[in-house]
Amino acid sequence: MLATQIRQKDGVFYFGSWRAPELLDKVRFISRFYGEGEEIAPARIAKDDEIAQFIAKIERTDKAFQRTLSRTKVHQLKNFYEMAVSQPPIPGTVLLFTPERLRFQSLSGAEGVGHLSEPQQKFLIIDGQHRLAALRFYLHERPEDAEIVNVPCMIFDGRSEDFATEMFVIINSTPTRINKSHLIDLYERVSFAEPHRKFASRLAAALYSEGDSPLRYRINRLGGRSMQDKWILQAELFNELHRWVNRDWRKIQLAGGSAREVPRYYAMVRDFFKASEHVWGEAWGHGAYAVTRPVTLKAMLRVCADLARADGDPADGRVKRWEERLSPWQEQLRAFRIEGFYERFPAKGEVERVSRVHRELARLAGIEIRAVS
Repeated sequence: MLATQIRQKDGVFYFGSWRAPELLDKVRFISRFYGEGEEIAPARIAKDDEIAQFIAKIERTDKAFQRTLSRTKVHQLKNFYEMAVSQPPIPGTVLLFTPERLRFQSLSGAEGVGHLSEPQQKFLIIDGQHRLAALRFYLHERPEDAEIVNVPCMIFDGRSEDFATEMFVIINSTPTRINKSHLIDLYERVSFAEPHRKFASRLAAALYSEGDSPLRYRINRLGGRSMQDKWILQAELFNELHRWVNRDWRKIQLAGGSAREVPRYYAMVRDFFKASEHVWGEAWGHGAYAVTRPVTLKAMLRVCADLARADGDPADGRVKRWEERLSPWQEQLRAFRIEGFYERFPAKGEVERVSRVHRELARLAGIEIRAVS
């Protein structure tokens, strides 16, 4: 494989990437993982393989390093891969180890870049077993994606049991890696966070947890406990809510700020999605339709902002009033079938496609789109 040789003090390791199916054939899993009707059996571990023995012991201890149960974590990761479109599903590197000393041959005129030989035995996964297990289950259902998913890898070679073991412990016991979803959860506790971001964070939290929310437990928080299939990443939901809140911020401040307006904005989003659920009927949450896919949910939130601006009050009778306003969507169910959806709404990327769907949904309902300031 083509790789980059990296030197840090006395350490030498390599960076490269493989297409997903090729990588999955080159690694061995130490833990057992479960998917929908599938199972990845753990590889046999030789008694003299101290690194694999150590990692297996850690992976099989549920309370070690406060790890979540593998079944739940793999399910969440697989759901994340299904939703990820514009963002890379696996942006971080997977760490691989082999006790064999690999050969590295530099390319002429390219210092540090060259061809790296592959080990005779399969790589041991120091970090990334859950991500690769979820990837295997995902590709079993979506084999057509095998050609477009490449996985970045860091490769460590040579007989160095202490090094590999210490690295595994450091990676899995250090609670400093914060993803965007967790950052959103923390906005409420961070004193320096801007007020409009805290406002949007509270809205996202309410939509996830409130009992009357049509999106309850359907938001992927990468750490939530629900096993329900998720419809949208919390980070994507937050971005749309913040887009709306930021534009209305002066009006929100004049109306009393977060204490009064968070419940009011939550009620408007809740009522809008309740009306939408009634209008879409059986297509709501149905796998054969794109109605509750991220691209459409984000577009609908933009319609919600437009509609709330024109017809937000009174709250009494709002669900029925908005259901009548959105009723023309029922005639477009065929356009929102997954089959052919992306051809019917062609775009260069997710951002442009959300805008196209937003315009179409607003047009059908006769709702004026608010100009972007």
